[in-house]
Amino acid sequence: MKIRSRRRFIAGVVALLGLAGLALATPALAAAPKQRIDLRVLVLDDGSPGIDMLRGQLDREGVPYDTVALGTDGRQRLTPAFLADSVGGVRRAKYQGVIVPNEGAVTGAEATALADFEREFKVRQLDAYTWANPNVGQELTWSGVLDGATMTVTDAGKAAGFGYLTGKVTIDDRDPNVIESYGYLGKPAAGATFTPLVTATPPGGTTTGSLMGVYTHDGREELVVTLAANRYQTHAMELGHGLITWLTKGVHLGYTRNWFSVHIDDVFLPDDRWDTVHNCTVGDDCNPQRDPTVQPYNTPIRMTPDDVRALIAWQKAKNVKLDIVFNGGGSVEAGASDPLTAAMVNNKGQFRWINHTYEHPYLGCVQDFSVSPWRCAADGYGRTRWMSQADVTAQIKDNIAWAKSKGIPLDASELVTGEHSGLRTLPQMPADNPNLAPALNATGIRYIASDASREQTARPVGNAVTVPRFPMNIYYNVATVAEEVDEYNWIYTSRADGGSGVCESNPASTCIKPLGSRGFQDYIVPMEARIAYDHVVSANPAPHYAHQSNLAEDRILYPVLDAILARYRATYTSATPVLNPKFAEVAKQNQRLAAWQAALRNRSVEAYTLDGRVTVVNKGNAALEVPITAPNGTKLVTISVLGIEVGGGTFGEAYGGERSAWRSVGRHGQQLLRLSS
Repeated sequence: MKIRSRRRFIAGVVALLGLAGLALATPALAAAPKQRIDLRVLVLDDGSPGIDMLRGQLDREGVPYDTVALGTDGRQRLTPAFLADSVGGVRRAKYQGVIVPNEGAVTGAEATALADFEREFKVRQLDAYTWANPNVGQELTWSGVLDGATMTVTDAGKAAGFGYLTGKVTIDDRDPNVIESYGYLGKPAAGATFTPLVTATPPGGTTTGSLMGVYTHDGREELVVTLAANRYQTHAMELGHGLITWLTKGVHLGYTRNWFSVHIDDVFLPDDRWDTVHNCTVGDDCNPQRDPTVQPYNTPIRMTPDDVRALIAWQKAKNVKLDIVFNGGGSVEAGASDPLTAAMVNNKGQFRWINHTYEHPYLGCVQDFSVSPWRCAADGYGRTRWMSQADVTAQIKDNIAWAKSKGIPLDASELVTGEHSGLRTLPQMPADNPNLAPALNATGIRYIASDASREQTARPVGNAVTVPRFPMNIYYNVATVAEEVDEYNWIYTSRADGGSGVCESNPASTCIKPLGSRGFQDYIVPMEARIAYDHVVSANPAPHYAHQSNLAEDRILYPVLDAILARYRATYTSATPVLNPKFAEVAKQNQRLAAWQAALRNRSVEAYTLDGRVTVVNKGNAALEVPITAPNGTKLVTISVLGIEVGGGTFGEAYGGERSAWRSVGRHGQQLLRLSS
């Protein structure tokens, strides 16, 4: 068959007998008034970009917070009773940190209540954006546009929460014709106690001043940000975790990691090639009568043994695995002596393998190509014709059987369908193929890839759950730099400049000027690397995907991957490595995050610190994995039958200079931690 090429609280009871050899208790922290601090942040929201940026970071990490919508009628007023009360005779702060738009966000009685609250409980305040002025302990030294400037994390900044960064962070400059970041540089005002955490020097200038620093005054600590930022800017995402760490003193519910996985689709298949003369894809949308093709356009793209060796070498050099998303039918069609199959199978232990169906057919509706764009074919009664359950099942099973016959290690619960087919695809398919879920159930599929450009949220499909993947603009139908630039120009330039004009009619797109001979190195690589890098530093575990064609001939995917990793490793310390999760691990993280977000909405988890101990209580009716972040030195503890605190092992995993983990807390159960003194 010719294949269409393309694509507890450990309910911790310690038996009395076991206490003899243990330290009876971990000493409490040094004497201080008993205070309970709830692990929740208060956000005074005025709708400004700075506040939205910080809310974005809280959401990414899963930190619980409440908002007070400033400027709205009938809003909650800041009163002593709203901010604090007593529980069991112990004073309680309802919030561990306060985020405000600026130092003057509230006035009068509200400002007094807030200041008194912060003093009493040593709760920190973060000013989302203001100017360097005496009211925040600074003297203005410079103001203006900071696009492209380099920021420096000071030693004090590293100690205060930004220690996961190497020290240099570049402010975005995505469009030289647009002002993106305005800022105020400041120095400590006379008599003020002000500690710069992040400084900068303007492009072409010599003045260095603070952009993020701590103003200590009146018994309070106030982190002052004088750089305008929004949640989508790269530098905001890079610095965001440090801001949250400072605000919460490193103890909060929530968890963050930086993830990077790349799937290589269509391995063993030949991919159709872009025709740079007729601006179409041979074997796909080219018309043989209208667009006669000659070499090399009518030669499909397929990896060679040399490409396999290059892939293995790259993986070893970068310490990153690329996931091989394969179609066994392509190997069979190439013949028993296929050198690519031999090279891949002989090195099968070097790769992570994912089922891409046997032959890469479209698993949705039967496609009618008599019109453009194509539509779903209908039967005589006008009903949509779908690929049958039997055929979908066969494509899944046959590929698993082929892999087993070659001794390829495979998690048979993972699946990537060709073009994510079978899942709903607008405008032609507003619903999934009704035969898809039964086929997934019959074959034991638990994770199925979806297109993150269409669906960014995981959802169930039968017994399986979708795993969104980000497409990369390194196209499936190109193998050379010239082909990539030509197709990029066709898609992203106006008709007047020789392009398709799609960019003119699509409000989500932007037209560019035609790229020249260095367009790949100077424009495409930086652009695609930045887009993917932003996904990485936004704590999004979604994989990216490209195609086997991009590892062949000019191997154009590697420069993009190299740029992403180089930027990451220049920005983050070796104690903050980029993680390279497997497909099923991504799904697990997505499921954890979804369950945690539901728990936040339902307020089913209560957490607080008291006398140096963290208590997390699951008030829900089912066990829940709770994300917790704490400083180094934090220990797991339990309470014995005698009510004595018994020290346990070190809490969590080391990442970015702190400890964090997802901890399973049973129904109506709790998790206890002891902070280092």
